[in-house]
Amino acid sequence: MKTLLNIIWLVLSGFWLFLGYLLAGVLLCVTIIGIPFGIAAFRIAGYALWPFGRTTVERRDAGAPSCVGNVLWLVLAGWWLALAHITTGIALCLTIIGIPFGVANFKLIPVSLLPLGREIVRTDEPFGARVA
Repeated sequence: MKTLLNIIWLVLSGFWLFLGYLLAGVLLCVTIIGIPFGIAAFRIAGYALWPFGRTTVERRDAGAPSCVGNVLWLVLAGWWLALAHITTGIALCLTIIGIPFGVANFKLIPVSLLPLGREIVRTDEPFGARVA
């Protein structure tokens, strides 16, 4: 089922979200200071491309630099991205067919709001990426 939802998501909105986050990542990587934010945008792009069957978890080893980076991201871009995902999610939830896609937009809010110090993992292995 998640494969079917991912394919429909990809066709309807996932590809455009992927391109938007990918473009933002490339633009952010132009400067040395923006590279961590560009990498975060690339991570969000992959999640936006194929969201069903995946989730985000907080990394325990993320320290103070990711906290400072998240504050900068929140002020400069995160607030607007989260607002866009909320608006789109509500609009999609107005139809019965769009409810799963609205929920997928809501799943993108935490990672688009505070992307640093987060990791995207499969839902069947939420702790698998943390085991070293």
